[in-house]
Amino acid sequence: MATAGPLHSPPRAPIPIDARAADHLRYIRETMERAAEFTAVPGWGGVAMGVTALMAAWAASRQTTPRAWLAVWLIEAFVAVAIAAPAAATKAHRANSRLFSGPGRKFVLSFAPPIVAGGLLTFALYHAHFLAALPGVWLLLYGTAIVTGGAFSVRVVPVMGLCLMLLGAAALLAPPVWGDAFMAAGFGVVQIGFGWWIARHFGG
Repeated sequence: MATAGPLHSPPRAPIPIDARAADHLRYIRETMERAAEFTAVPGWGGVAMGVTALMAAWAASRQTTPRAWLAVWLIEAFVAVAIAAPAAATKAHRANSRLFSGPGRKFVLSFAPPIVAGGLLTFALYHAHFLAALPGVWLLLYGTAIVTGGAFSVRVVPVMGLCLMLLGAAALLAPPVWGDAFMAAGFGVVQIGFGWWIARHFGG
């Protein structure tokens, strides 16, 4: 009588990934993608900065000396920083993220060089008695800072920077008397519009 050969269990079919496990993986992937973006760009803070810029443009247009005109805009720059810094810190705190680590650190390191260049050019152009170029230079370099920093943020941020750069380029080519109007359009209207959009769609 023939003996039975060794018994072999049939090959098991591959176990499909459970739907819940797939959801977990999707959640992890989306969380990592969000963590790679700096989302603490202040929306309502940007709106407030735009409002003060409109006020500064009106005040600057009424000045009779270049020094007084420059003083108005330098005061506005300090006011904007005083608005933006706590607004960004508050938004980062609500999102349980840090301003100066991960994407936030990359944003700041990319944002800072054009701003420093703008400060140095302001000093040089003032002493060269060529203040007419400042509105275009400021808008162009601030827009560049927003574009470079915005590479680590949500997509709407670099778009705002491009709009500011276009206004800056136009201001450099336009008659000098239009300078405050370009400043109001860029630092005021553009900042308010994009700030409102960021606030509505990206958490304040």
